[in-house]
Amino acid sequence: MKVVLTVAGSDSSGGAGIQADLKTFEAFDTFGCSALTVLTAQNTQGVTNIQEISPSFVQEQILRVLEDFEVNAIKIGMLFSNEIIDIVRETIKDLDIPIVFDPVFISKAGSKLLNDDAIENLKTLFPYVDIITPNLYEAKALFNYDVLNEKAIEEISKLPCKVVIKNDIVKKENEDFSMDTFFDNNDKKVYYTKLIETSNNHGTGCSFSSAIAANIALGKSLEEAIKISKEFIYQAILNAPNIGHGKGPISHKKGKECL
Repeated sequence: MKVVLTVAGSDSSGGAGIQADLKTFEAFDTFGCSALTVLTAQNTQGVTNIQEISPSFVQEQILRVLEDFEVNAIKIGMLFSNEIIDIVRETIKDLDIPIVFDPVFISKAGSKLLNDDAIENLKTLFPYVDIITPNLYEAKALFNYDVLNEKAIEEISKLPCKVVIKNDIVKKENEDFSMDTFFDNNDKKVYYTKLIETSNNHGTGCSFSSAIAANIALGKSLEEAIKISKEFIYQAILNAPNIGHGKGPISHKKGKECL
């Protein structure tokens, strides 16, 4: 069985963070391990408290997994502070393992998940990961653009890692679609699914990046992993359990079953 490690925060409501990552790994029949970066008290309506894990303990969790398992892929999510970013970078920089990095800034309910002074520091991880998966808001903050024009695309193409920007909404033939754009140096590929009007989208970003990591671990190409993960999220939203009073979770199990 292939092994995938998530380095991310805990979501007490179970819809996002390492809980979503582990559900995704299991859905794709991979074995999930975790290294916690923060604990959050949250539900579908928002985050009320964040407790940071000490950087040394974050590193120890990662090292204990790596020394015992042959890890086939790593997903990095919420890092929260400069200190955690620094220790994770130092821990992964010499690894020969595919790494997917989801640079988490804010929850679906609007809660901040990254210290303001840590945004620039996230970029120091880029040389050591294979792909980053920001949403539109995160991409604009990271790459300093308002519109994804030719100049912005040129700057993105110069990055030391590949990029998929998720959740742009476009209209095609009088229908709204969710569009993800994959940048592989100078090449660009676009993935579409029909837009689902729903509040059940908690944890979609975490689950998307985790699905990419799981599929890479299973031997899929990056393009194939993105395509599968895009459809997985569409089906997981479509089959959401409709629980909670805010941004509800998705169904990882049904998402995979319906592929």
